[in-house]
Amino acid sequence: MSNKFDEIKERESNLLCNTYGRYPLAVSKAKGCKLYDLDGEEYLDFLSGIAVCSLGHSRDDLADVMAEQARQLVHVSNLFYQEPQLQLAEKLLSTCAAGKIFFSNSGAEANEGAIKLARRYMRTVREEDRYEIITLEKSFHGRTLSTLTATGQTGPIKDGFSPLPEGFVTVPFGNVNALRGAIGKNTAAIMIEMVQGEGGVRPLPSDYVNDIVALCKENGLLLIVDEVQTGVCRTGRFWAHQHYGIVPDIFTSAKALANGLPIGAVLCSDEVAKGFSPGSHATTFGGGGVVSAVASKVVDIMLEEKMAERAFEMGSFAAEEAEKLRAKHPDKIVGTRGLGLLFGIELSFPGNDVWKSLLDQKMVCNLTQGTILRLVPPLTIEKENIRTFMASLDSILETIEI
Repeated sequence: MSNKFDEIKERESNLLCNTYGRYPLAVSKAKGCKLYDLDGEEYLDFLSGIAVCSLGHSRDDLADVMAEQARQLVHVSNLFYQEPQLQLAEKLLSTCAAGKIFFSNSGAEANEGAIKLARRYMRTVREEDRYEIITLEKSFHGRTLSTLTATGQTGPIKDGFSPLPEGFVTVPFGNVNALRGAIGKNTAAIMIEMVQGEGGVRPLPSDYVNDIVALCKENGLLLIVDEVQTGVCRTGRFWAHQHYGIVPDIFTSAKALANGLPIGAVLCSDEVAKGFSPGSHATTFGGGGVVSAVASKVVDIMLEEKMAERAFEMGSFAAEEAEKLRAKHPDKIVGTRGLGLLFGIELSFPGNDVWKSLLDQKMVCNLTQGTILRLVPPLTIEKENIRTFMASLDSILETIEI
């Protein structure tokens, strides 16, 4: 590793708050499915900015849209009507059954907005004192105080932030009886991810989802789906909830929506949208001209180039290749799971050494829950790239003793 890396690491320690466990890699540029370090060394990217750069890095067509819009209008705030925002809304609504959108700046803000909308709808439209949100164990919904509380995880993520806001209940994953027992007179909504990403790449079983929908209808609850990571073609459909044939009352989007620019969105039914009124919720930057124009182009590309279908195809191929590895290393790979190109390989032992060895072999991925290699590459990834990754993993597992 170069002296320049040591220098940049030292500069950061003097300048930035110590909140990230950085990878031992400084990225100087990126193109397509590849990252380049300070010395020009090339890495295959199976992380894509944590499921953000789904169309690949540094696309000329998106850069052109960004530059053109920046010369016309960057920011005036949401006190004004802005056509790029409306064009994006029209395109997004054409992909789903939602009726209205609120734009924000991030996934956490989108989920925060969804929680606020659910509570306010119950109180101002339904005139019921319902405010409690039920979430699932190992879920991840963000790092604002409310979304942190909604997150069904413990440990450093929550340590030192008490008292956390009231009004959230977490139940065991997949346990319908526990979910039913948690519903009370103050329950407003059940909030789920169709695939838990940070929670270990765990797709919700179809029967369980059907039970959740039935419980919502039976008890007059709203269904909120967090699509921050799963949305915008990642799982093989434009929205992951479409795999299950359900229509959420509220769902959220962020990561891949502008391929790297900060944006979030709350999508909801026309009925639930009545919960917001002028002054009840707002954002200074959300849905500004540049990010909306780029996100519109992203949606166009996703649809025109059939990226959902591609994610399904590449995800199926990755699953086949990973299953071959599991058959070869049954004592080291517990299983594989996911939807589309949100894919996990579960190891039977702590995986940090495997993850680090992959990085040493110029393969960038993520380790979640200590044992699960999470693969969320650009949807433009090629089969050859997947084979290369699996070959590297195979060679590493050959040398590991457990």
